[in-house]
Amino acid sequence: MYAVIVTGGKQYRVQEGDVLFIEKLDAEENSEVVFDNVIAVGGDDKAVFGKPTVAGASVTAKVLKNGKGKKITVFTYRSKKDSKRKMGHRQPYTKVEIVSIMA
Repeated sequence: MYAVIVTGGKQYRVQEGDVLFIEKLDAEENSEVVFDNVIAVGGDDKAVFGKPTVAGASVTAKVLKNGKGKKITVFTYRSKKDSKRKMGHRQPYTKVEIVSIMA
């Protein structure tokens, strides 16, 4: 069984046991998180799609870690103007493991 959930403005296709890196959530490590915004649930032979969400469906996940991603360098410049700027950014994330899917 699989489900399609929406979190952090992105959609993820998940199954039980999957480990995901999603946008940062306000949750402590080793806590349970419930995703109620499920837009599709599927099994072996059929799928149910919500309008806009599937009624009564939820996905439970366990928070494994909160952290930051690798550093990226943002460099902007204007040619012939002697104008340049170099910045760095590390995107925060939450690592979760899917525990169960309730359809």
